[in-house]
Amino acid sequence: MLEEYRRFLSRMRKLSRDEEISLWKIYKENDSPEARKSLIEHYQMLVFKEAVRFALPETTTLDLIQEGTVGLMEAAETYDWTAGTAFSLYAMHRIRGRMIDFLHKEGMEQLLPSDAQENMYGEVPLFDAAFEDVDKNSLHAAVNHAVNRLPDREKVVIRSIFLDEQTASETAEAMAVSTSYVYRLQKKGIHRLRGMLSRLIHDRR
Repeated sequence: MLEEYRRFLSRMRKLSRDEEISLWKIYKENDSPEARKSLIEHYQMLVFKEAVRFALPETTTLDLIQEGTVGLMEAAETYDWTAGTAFSLYAMHRIRGRMIDFLHKEGMEQLLPSDAQENMYGEVPLFDAAFEDVDKNSLHAAVNHAVNRLPDREKVVIRSIFLDEQTASETAEAMAVSTSYVYRLQKKGIHRLRGMLSRLIHDRR
């Protein structure tokens, strides 16, 4: 079933950048359920890739996809398409957070491989409750500015995983390093981003 779902997603036509922008505009200005549906479908592969990273049994992976899709829809509700930040970057913390909360709730941590456990317990969301009340334009502008200030390797990892939607394994292979090293760079990059974001948002208030 999981492989069938992957094939189904791979057959879906990808939106062009202009088509995506048009759909965001229609969705946000007219509260269009059709535009929202098209956007959620377009980013469903992002949820799928994140779910299979945990390498859990198929039934559990399908549960993770369901939880991640809820996170995806939550992110779509609050995303500001005019700010210029990639939606994949904005949405990932909610998608992953939903999945991790589910695994904790179900007591499945022991099923994870060691490198996934390291990622799971070392995971630090890019945004948290402290940023929920921040003006979205300020937040998106701050994210773009902060990512560009990261050390080169951390910037490569953050862009690869959050913007290019690559897995940690794919990123590690491209960088010719271990997956655990990519997780460490990801964790450092996110910590550094959150520190910069906190200062930038504070200065804008």
